[in-house]
Amino acid sequence: MARKKKARSSWTERYSALMLAAVLIGAWQVLVPLSGLSEFVLPTPLAIARRIVTELPLLATHAYVTLFEVVAGFGLGVLIGVPLALAIFYSRAFERAIYPMLVALQTVPKVALAPLLVLYLGYGWAPKITLAFLISFFPIVISTVVGLQSLDKNLVNLVRSMGANEWQTFFKVRLPAALPNIFGGFKVAVSLAVIGAVIGEYVAAERGLGYLQLQANSLFDTTMNFATVVTISGLGVVLYSVINMVEARVTYRRDAAK
Repeated sequence: MARKKKARSSWTERYSALMLAAVLIGAWQVLVPLSGLSEFVLPTPLAIARRIVTELPLLATHAYVTLFEVVAGFGLGVLIGVPLALAIFYSRAFERAIYPMLVALQTVPKVALAPLLVLYLGYGWAPKITLAFLISFFPIVISTVVGLQSLDKNLVNLVRSMGANEWQTFFKVRLPAALPNIFGGFKVAVSLAVIGAVIGEYVAAERGLGYLQLQANSLFDTTMNFATVVTISGLGVVLYSVINMVEARVTYRRDAAK
């Protein structure tokens, strides 16, 4: 009996997100016709799904463009953000010099930067990738610094007392302990990178999901607009899941304190 109850609980936890999504989508599907709303105002999930299937080649073509911008911007954030975080962690003077600039850059609305990036970088890939980089850069830096600083100092002293140099301490102790925080920052950053790329496409683009959504708006095609939003959301979920799978392979699992 206890084994069945445990299996039922495990099944519920595993599929709770799908069940909640099914309930919400089902309520949406039922309530929209009952409320008398037209498809122009709020299309039903079935209408959106049919439109996605019908326009799948078009959505896939524009999704590839947005995916490239997101991955490129996020990749730049990792390549620049992680070394910068290491410099901040190991140099107090550098930390005091660079932190105010990072905070100032983060507080600037990225929508305000988009027209300037188009002006300086042109109308191609560069402004969208740069915007995805700028919006995803800060959480990568902060999460990496916090992860490195969270290690118990007594553990570091113990490893050093056993003869480990700084390189060995970093790769054997500091980095493994910081990986959960680092990947937490990666998950936030990749979600923000999707937002940054789409914002860039809103300002200046001839391809991409943001551009496709603007076209749907100009044609008052609400169903296509929702189909594009669902595709953007799906893109973010896929990228988040990829990082989650990588994290599961390279980090040790810690039980949450509950």
